[in-house]
Amino acid sequence: MSEIYDIGYRHYDGPRLGRGHSTRALLVHTLRGIFGLGRPARSKIIPFALVGIMILPAVVSIAMMALIKQIGIPYSGFAVVMQAVVAIFLAAQAPTVVAPDLRYRTLPLYLSRPVSITEYVGAKVTAMAVAVFALIAVPLTLTYVGELVVDMPGPPATGEYAGAMLTAALLAVLLSSFGLALASLTPRRGLGVASVITVYLLASASVPLIYATLSSTGNESAAAWAWLINPFWLTDSVQVWLFNTPPHSIEGGAYPSGPASALVLVLLIGAGLAALALRYRKAAAR
Repeated sequence: MSEIYDIGYRHYDGPRLGRGHSTRALLVHTLRGIFGLGRPARSKIIPFALVGIMILPAVVSIAMMALIKQIGIPYSGFAVVMQAVVAIFLAAQAPTVVAPDLRYRTLPLYLSRPVSITEYVGAKVTAMAVAVFALIAVPLTLTYVGELVVDMPGPPATGEYAGAMLTAALLAVLLSSFGLALASLTPRRGLGVASVITVYLLASASVPLIYATLSSTGNESAAAWAWLINPFWLTDSVQVWLFNTPPHSIEGGAYPSGPASALVLVLLIGAGLAALALRYRKAAAR
C-alpha cells in the first residue's frame, strides 16, 4: 500500500520573468562579485585598493590644473600609463568570475534553466567589461570634471575625453574576453591569476624587444606591428587612427597606419569570445 506525504513544497504562482531577466540577474550578481559586494571584507580589499590607485592620478591632475594650469596624464594616454594596475585588476578578479562555477560544477544548474551558453558567457564578459571600463572611466571623468571646474585656459579637451572613453570601452571588452578565456582554463583561482598576469607580462616585455630588433634592421613597417601584441598599445593604435591622437608607445614608436589595428582588435575579441564559449560548452557537457 502506497502513501502520499506532504513534505512542504509549494507551487510558484508568481510572474514568469523570462530568460532575459535571468541573464540580467547573472550579470548583476557577477558584477557585484567582482567588487566583493555581498562577500566578506577581505574580498573587497584588492578591487577597491586598485580603484583608489587609479583615482590617485586624477586627483594629482586636478591639483596640477588648479596650481600650475597644466594637466597631468593626458586623457588619450591614461589607460596606457596605468596599464599595470588595470592588468592586476583583471588578473585578480577574472578568476572570481569563472573559477567558482567550474570548480564546484554549478554550470549545469545555470543551464538547466532557460539560460544558454551564449547568454551565460555574454553575461560574464559584460560584467567583467563593465568593471574594467569603470576602473578606467571613473578617473578620466573625475579629471574632466576637474578641468571644467578649474576653468583651464582655452576650450576643454572634450573630444579627447570622449575618444578616451570609447577607447576604454574597446579595451575593456578585449581584456575581458581574453582574460576570462585564460582564467577559465583552470578551476583554481591561484592558477587563473598566474595565467592572466603571465600572458600580460610576456606581451609587455616582448613588444619593445621585437620592435627594437626589427627597427634596427631598418624594417620600420614590420616593427610597427610589434606594438599590437600588447592589448593596451593595440587599443591606443586604434585611438590614434580614429581620433588622430599622439601615440603613447615607448619612445614614440609608430603604429601600423590605417584600420589594420582596428581589424586586429575585432578579430582578437571574436577569438576570445569563441574560446570562452567552447570552454564552457565543454564544461557543461561533463
